[in-house]
Amino acid sequence: MRCAVVGGGIIGLSIGWRLAARGVEVQVFDAWAAGGSVLPMGKQSEALPMGKQSKAGAWFVAAGMLAAGNESTWESAALGELMVESARRWPGFAAELGVELPDAGTLVVALTADDVAEAEREWARRPGHRPSPDPHSGQRPGPHSGQRPGPHPGQRPGPHPGPHPGQRPGPPPGGMVAAGELGGAAAGQRLLEVSRAKHLGPSALREAEPALSPRVRAGCHLPEDRQVDPRKVVAALRERVLVVPEKVDDLADLDADQVVVAAGVGTARLAGLPVRPVKGELLRLRGEPGLLRHVISGYADGRRVYLVPRADGEIVVGATQDERTDDVVTAGAVLELLRAATDLVPALADCAITETLVGHRPSTPDNAPLLGRLDGRTVIASGHHRNGVLLAPVTADLIADLIVTGEPDPLLAPFAPGRFT
Repeated sequence: MRCAVVGGGIIGLSIGWRLAARGVEVQVFDAWAAGGSVLPMGKQSEALPMGKQSKAGAWFVAAGMLAAGNESTWESAALGELMVESARRWPGFAAELGVELPDAGTLVVALTADDVAEAEREWARRPGHRPSPDPHSGQRPGPHSGQRPGPHPGQRPGPHPGPHPGQRPGPPPGGMVAAGELGGAAAGQRLLEVSRAKHLGPSALREAEPALSPRVRAGCHLPEDRQVDPRKVVAALRERVLVVPEKVDDLADLDADQVVVAAGVGTARLAGLPVRPVKGELLRLRGEPGLLRHVISGYADGRRVYLVPRADGEIVVGATQDERTDDVVTAGAVLELLRAATDLVPALADCAITETLVGHRPSTPDNAPLLGRLDGRTVIASGHHRNGVLLAPVTADLIADLIVTGEPDPLLAPFAPGRFT
């Protein structure tokens, strides 16, 4: 069997790798490698020169948070289940590629009393959550007087905390919740197994992460919410897959028995499916190695931010989310990200800014991926929105199995490409 994969990002390359391991003759077509890249082939793990913008897919800009516990707050039960399953596969996936997978976990932190209340309100939106009284006011969590607005305009909130496994949902010291349940018993149970959140007060947070501001009020530790460097993952995959540096304009032109469309936002043009670009702006800083030990997912005076540290001293700061298609880095986005980041970790003010980046998440009307067969020759693996890196292992396995066996795994059913037609 000959298979063409259209799209050389982390999804397309992962599928190509898994197909090749099953004995399929695979070519991965990558428009970025055909001339749209700033960096030459083999240099994907390096930083961009300041002022340059990459024409690569969302993987090049992504921070690489593997946050099944946090991110599933905003997703359906089916997508939460898929995220948890993919998180379970990541350690083996990374080991096969020889890519580091730091295991310190994620700290979710809130800076002010209003941030703590906002964390509680956001968690209360989760299916199956029952609000509990606020220990400071004797009332259920609600808007506080003088509360600042939530995430900056156009940005969807990022990771969120919830109730501790085995504990009735309710605020720990400082009023912040720790981990919660997904809608649906099976999905909820698997999320609790993966999250294992532990709520922490200010002293415990500073002990775990000394660089945190002493103003931080409360938080929780999610040990299973890890991170990986997507650029290193893609560089490793490129060593294992045949990449054809060509842009594909028409699927009919491909000489292949099966075609997998994993083209990100280009999927709309190639397959006529509703995949839209959602703009995200992000910064990369350079400081002393070891400044941060954990991924930080923070609420900072009404703003949301995440900080993802690398072993070499790089810290990824992100990210905005706007329904826009331009590739302009804006002063307002940089200001908001840096203000929130330095409010949580003051020492970041001394770091160098090494990159300012714009990427476009491939998103669908329900922000869930398109996974499965479109017709007898065409399979879709796109529309992963903000979860492309996290979902790469499970997507690759499920799509490769579908092509080789012809039988779709039940996990694919909620994400059928034809669900919007």
